[in-house]
Amino acid sequence: MEQNYTEDNIKSLSPIEHVRTRPGMYIGKLGDGKSSDDGIYVLLKEVLDNSIDEYMMGHGKTIEVKVTDELVSIRDFGRGIPLGKVVDVVSKMNTGGKYDSRAFKKSVGLNGVGTKAVNFLSSRFEVCSFREAEAKRAIFQRGELIEEFDNTPSSEKNGTYVSFVPDETIFKTYHFNMEFVESMIKNYVYLNAGLTIILNGERYLSKNGLLDLLTENMNEEPLYPIIHLKGIDIEIAITHGKHYGEEYYSFTNGQHTTQGGTHLVAFREAIVKTIREFYNKNFEPADIRTSIVAAINLKVEEPMFESQTKTKLGSKDMEPDGRSIRNFVVDFLKQELDNYLHKNSETTNALLEKIIASEKERKAISGVQKIARERAKQVSLHNRKLRDCKIHFNSTTEGAEKACIFITEGDSASGSITKARDVKSQAVFSLKGKPLNSYGLTKKIVYTNEEFNLLQAALNIEEGLDTLRYNKVIIATDADVDGMHIRLLLITFFLQFFPDLIKNNHLFILETPLFRVRNKTKTIYCYTDEERQRAIIEIGKQAEITRFKGLGEISPIEFAAFIGENIRLEQVTLKKYDNIEQLLEFYMGKNTPIRQGFIVNNLKIEEEIA
Repeated sequence: MEQNYTEDNIKSLSPIEHVRTRPGMYIGKLGDGKSSDDGIYVLLKEVLDNSIDEYMMGHGKTIEVKVTDELVSIRDFGRGIPLGKVVDVVSKMNTGGKYDSRAFKKSVGLNGVGTKAVNFLSSRFEVCSFREAEAKRAIFQRGELIEEFDNTPSSEKNGTYVSFVPDETIFKTYHFNMEFVESMIKNYVYLNAGLTIILNGERYLSKNGLLDLLTENMNEEPLYPIIHLKGIDIEIAITHGKHYGEEYYSFTNGQHTTQGGTHLVAFREAIVKTIREFYNKNFEPADIRTSIVAAINLKVEEPMFESQTKTKLGSKDMEPDGRSIRNFVVDFLKQELDNYLHKNSETTNALLEKIIASEKERKAISGVQKIARERAKQVSLHNRKLRDCKIHFNSTTEGAEKACIFITEGDSASGSITKARDVKSQAVFSLKGKPLNSYGLTKKIVYTNEEFNLLQAALNIEEGLDTLRYNKVIIATDADVDGMHIRLLLITFFLQFFPDLIKNNHLFILETPLFRVRNKTKTIYCYTDEERQRAIIEIGKQAEITRFKGLGEISPIEFAAFIGENIRLEQVTLKKYDNIEQLLEFYMGKNTPIRQGFIVNNLKIEEEIA
């Protein structure tokens, strides 16, 4: 039936209505707090960025942060918002001091949107500015001003206090994962030597900047001492480990650009150029960068980011001297890294040995790689193993930030997901039985094992994450023993050969409901036994309870609700003290008696639901 398109279809939304109707445009995805890029963390970051900008301008060396699920508060000791503009700064779009480069240089927040979005998406938002012995306070509810106080005398130090409660009607059930919050806070202090942030009473500060960041995040011993280079508007730290892949932490003006951008592209080019010239050998870029762990922070006036959440730098020019960012990074690294290598022969030798070892391994499997690529084409990857999404029908990486892929087991599970998915952005890869335990094997197995070879080809990660075709790689297995085993084997594969997929927050576990509780008028899906018990109380004695034991038991119609807007994902993460080699050896190695004892001691028996 043809729909009429008239003047009545044209709507104008107020700024508050627009942010609340399309929150994803301002804070990315909503989520429930289980992923580090969920919206609740963006809310915290948007407010914190303003306090960081104050510090970067030389005002206030301490920021106090308190985070609970009930309330988030940030108190800085900067200049304080000019009292006459307190309400405007947090409620009127495109209003702020950062349009004036005299007041804020090399700032993070430049568009006058961030704090307003936090206000509009909070059930309660309070701001108080302390400035020149006076205070100005205002309280908002979902963006609407509900109480504004007159200026009052104050003995408080200059600065700004902001508190907010994420709106439960938008964020539904959410929980702050304090590991994600702590990681955010640590990044702020690593990038701002001399700054102290007190999070829930615990003090964080850094003396050595990016050197401390790499030391904190590496879960293996570096092959050589971390190279730490600092200059005007640039700081870099570099080393190599023993893992496969490349691991980068990139920042602009203290903003964690998790998707990289101009400065990271320049760094990856510069490291190859500098090392080739130093050793006077035409090494392959992959041999130089394999196992690298590096961090770069660049300070740029008026940076251009590719989205409101500022995860990718798009700027090309470097102010004030007008050089391109590429030339600025290449010139700095060429001079400083070259000087360092000339002065540190042990590092020079260790780096050369690493490059030669990578070159040797690459050549040893080059023939196998070629055969594996041909085999992947012959089995008609896109028809037999991979049901791709429309974003990638042209086999490029364009649109990858919106694309995800479900790795499933068996025909019934992949069939349900395939019928229920959003074909535009969601792909499905079907496993044939249990994957091989890849622990202790060399990378040659990636190409000689058909399942691993086709999975790698589907993700397009043979040359690294630059060509990754999906922003989210989602393991979707049954919630039974076999499903858990397959999940473990897949995580082992990625940890062993593509750990940067995990370290860069691309790997997830799909959470699906364990129970369905319903009567003739209402259905509740439950992901935990606690939710099941609450649902039984809510529905009453006539409740019919179904225990889902496999994904294939969930109909495509039901599945659509579980992988749509309200999808629940658990991010696979690594902590500093998670030594990958030790983890894999314990859980996937040959220490069967020790592992069996661990399982018995930690076994939980689930009661069968009648």
